Amino acid sequence: MTRLLFALLTLLSLSAPAGALQLIVWDREMNIKLGSGESSGGRMTVRLVDDYDGPVVVLFAPSDDERARGTFAGLKSRYTGTLNDGQLILEGGTTLARLLTPFKLSVSLQRAGQSLSLPGLRNTGPGNSNK
Repeated sequence: MTRLLFALLTLLSLSAPAGALQLIVWDREMNIKLGSGESSGGRMTVRLVDDYDGPVVVLFAPSDDERARGTFAGLKSRYTGTLNDGQLILEGGTTLARLLTPFKLSVSLQRAGQSLSLPGLRNTGPGNSNK
């Protein structure tokens, strides 16, 4: 019985979809955080602002466990692209969903509404009073 349970758990862990991948979307100068996402259970949930149109940098970071297992081998840590009306298009016209399909991740996009910012970074958007 114990061997059967161990075999089942081993099979489940081997067939589990990829997980523990995080991403952050920044403007080209990496001053304004425009979106973020994290994978869980075979789904990458991404929140993107809808009030930004222009070039972006997308950074991916797998967990240490996933990196050691090589789960996301072939996925670069940095991509460039554009964000227009909440639509993220990566270099070469690739969508995020198409990029992550080989890693058995589906993508769920959510709109964040406004630019996300981190303390210590300058905001270059409209209405900025910091000069």
